[in-house]
Amino acid sequence: MTSISPSVARAVLRLARPASLAAMALLLAGCAGFNTNPRDPLEPMNRHVTTFNEGVDSLVLKPAATAYKQAVPPLVRTGVANFFGNLSDAWSFVNSALQFKFQNAAENFMRLNVNTVFGLGGILDVASELNIERHREDFGQTLGRWGVPAGPYIVLPLLGPSTLRDTVALPIDRKADPLSYFSPVDVRNSLTVLRAVDIRANLLRVGGVIDEAALDKYSFTREAYLQKRRAEIIETKDSDGAEPKADGTPAPVSAPMPAPAASAPTPAEPAGPQSAEPPGQPASAPAR
Repeated sequence: MTSISPSVARAVLRLARPASLAAMALLLAGCAGFNTNPRDPLEPMNRHVTTFNEGVDSLVLKPAATAYKQAVPPLVRTGVANFFGNLSDAWSFVNSALQFKFQNAAENFMRLNVNTVFGLGGILDVASELNIERHREDFGQTLGRWGVPAGPYIVLPLLGPSTLRDTVALPIDRKADPLSYFSPVDVRNSLTVLRAVDIRANLLRVGGVIDEAALDKYSFTREAYLQKRRAEIIETKDSDGAEPKADGTPAPVSAPMPAPAASAPTPAEPAGPQSAEPPGQPASAPAR
């Protein structure tokens, strides 16, 4: 085998470096030209990550979720979902309080205590039977309520759709997850895998609907996620009925229109006092 001298190798590297930089610049320029959505400036990269996530899902998560749904009775699956939902109520209580939603915080706190004490650690959802509503909150929603803009749309490896704001909040959500404090480590890891499989099993039907209905699955998922996050943060429309802006902040409230002036009564309308007959009684016929 022939060997390459060090001087020749250095010369080749000197020539290749500008060429690689030029190729990278052309690639970035092509990506910028490809994107047309201002909310998704990273669309080319996000599409590649989405393809990777779909490959992992088709090879690992979806088969595991399908087998889990076929092998585990519905009653047991419901208990598993209730258990993990009860764990999430603790962090939802904290975030509701941080957002000054004190009624939601009280209901989440009541759910946590009722299901933990009377629901066998959350396996039974006794609180729902008592009509105590669950309010799912995370730190990304808290930042949104505090006025932090959503930022660009981002698809995270293995975790899926997100935004810059939700990505920044993600480490805090993970740190506050009660499951991260379970011990020993084997139990914690097993429960983490079980939660992922349970969540994916509950989305099997939704994934099939998206595959059949969406012409562009990526765009459909992006718009659905952004709309869902706006609804979770804003919760209701503004008082004038305007939808929230794309970054998650409320739309500016327009000035109210002046009320129309009262028109003078027409000759067909009686100008005198109304009849004093009690409500619900038919008006008396006019005298002939």
